[in-house]
Amino acid sequence: MLKEYRTVRDVAGPLMLVEQVENVTYGELVEIVVGSELRRGRVLEATGTNALVQLFEGSAGLDITAARVRFLGHGIELGVSPQILGRVFDGLGRPRDNGPKIIPDKRLDTNGTPINPYARDYPSEFIQTGISAIDGLNTLVRGQKLPIFSASGLPHSRLAAQIARQAKVLGTDEQFAVVFGAMGITFEEADFFISDFRRTGAIERAVLFMNLANDPAIERIATPRTALTAAEYLAYELDMHVLVILTDMTNYAEALREVSAARKEVPGRRGYPGYLYTDLATIYERAGRIKGKKGSITQIPILSMPEDDKTHPIPDLTGYITEGQIMLSRELHRKGVYPPIDVLPSLSRLKDKGIGAGKTREDHADTMNQLYAAYARGKEAKELAVILGEAALSPTDKIFSKFADQFEGEYIKQGENEDRPITGTLDLGWDLLSLLPDDTLTRVRESFIEKYMPADRRSGE
Repeated sequence: MLKEYRTVRDVAGPLMLVEQVENVTYGELVEIVVGSELRRGRVLEATGTNALVQLFEGSAGLDITAARVRFLGHGIELGVSPQILGRVFDGLGRPRDNGPKIIPDKRLDTNGTPINPYARDYPSEFIQTGISAIDGLNTLVRGQKLPIFSASGLPHSRLAAQIARQAKVLGTDEQFAVVFGAMGITFEEADFFISDFRRTGAIERAVLFMNLANDPAIERIATPRTALTAAEYLAYELDMHVLVILTDMTNYAEALREVSAARKEVPGRRGYPGYLYTDLATIYERAGRIKGKKGSITQIPILSMPEDDKTHPIPDLTGYITEGQIMLSRELHRKGVYPPIDVLPSLSRLKDKGIGAGKTREDHADTMNQLYAAYARGKEAKELAVILGEAALSPTDKIFSKFADQFEGEYIKQGENEDRPITGTLDLGWDLLSLLPDDTLTRVRESFIEKYMPADRRSGE
């Protein structure tokens, strides 16, 4: 029988102070009973005989004189079994799809267990998303964490749903699953994701955790950890390749700031807590591969940059922890290019580990470097034309300017339901390179030009 306390002294926002408690630990779950109403919380701080409790449902209308508090002796746990696949849950792991409760094989602490760095295996296997701008130029590798930096009004939700539908590990018959964690999204966004997963059948290999904008801030903070706990179970106990998509990390950080302000902590940059870097690292570093385990966790966090500012603390710190970033461009979006991925500032630091013969194709690295260089030169030529006029461009600069337009219109732009195989992406790259003069193809080997360049589209022919 759990001991009950009637010693609630004070309530402020989502925080409650309970006095004269015994053997209470940080992170422990709490139940607060007032009449027939049950609220839940978590111990945020335990000092001596006092416990500071963070309320999940908030403190509005809470009568502290009648409140009875029970400390449950464990942290937030997620009940897991193979039946979680195909289900929709809230941020704490409770069914949200009107389906039956999960009968768990085991219950796991959502804070997870840190991976021993020595036990980590290096990411080296290509994951095909079916999106050329990612597969061809900013390749995703199994076990990598590669965030998408978006902004208000850009179609990151559609891009996330497309990646979730299409992602696969080539050359294996091993099971692939998607864990989708959404934080602070609107009802319309949640309905879009759930409907899209069900319409395409992707829900059969997916687990969805949905925290809506009107759900408590503390549930928002728990959502990515709950999702990653499910991913760790699928990856390391059921030997599945798991892609974890977390959106929107900005909403997560805002919830963290809200709780930090309620605790009257000294704020850091732009009011975010000083431990924001450490807190984000506890989420991002749960991706990876472990030696001796077949399964893996690959992570794509999505964040919308406030005011399109990539130096904002959230994208800034995320960039330090993760292995690159995919940048979405408002300019491309205005041009009607979907997905509006700006490949020049985008980067996948592990792309070289997942491409080449036996993984994608032998010519992948060469074409990637040549396309990037040609597009960069084409963008420079277009900027020069804006200042000096097109007449000031050399004939070669005009060719590169035209190349940049076709690159955006054919390579980057593709349909929302278009799943391009990596061979199709590479062949499309060669088609575009054939627009350029031979003497400018300095980054591709002559043997690859002879083997892969379409003969009927070679320049000068």
